[in-house]
Amino acid sequence: MNSDKVLDAKGMACPLPIVRTKKSIDGLQSGQVLEVHATDKGAKNDLAAWAKSTGHELLSATEENGVYKFWIKKA
Repeated sequence: MNSDKVLDAKGMACPLPIVRTKKSIDGLQSGQVLEVHATDKGAKNDLAAWAKSTGHELLSATEENGVYKFWIKKA
């Protein structure tokens, strides 16, 4: 999946992946996609809930070798 920006949040514990995601997505224009890489297991539920509560769209979420990848489209 294509993204306009990639955020490396690997090794960060909650709430840092969410804080960094918010900062990164604020720098994008509406319709652009942020790709987030995280190793915190809680990020899966946290990012899905955050995207829903802020109006952004979680396009996809995958897990590979302990790295969770999320694609979030800015509202």
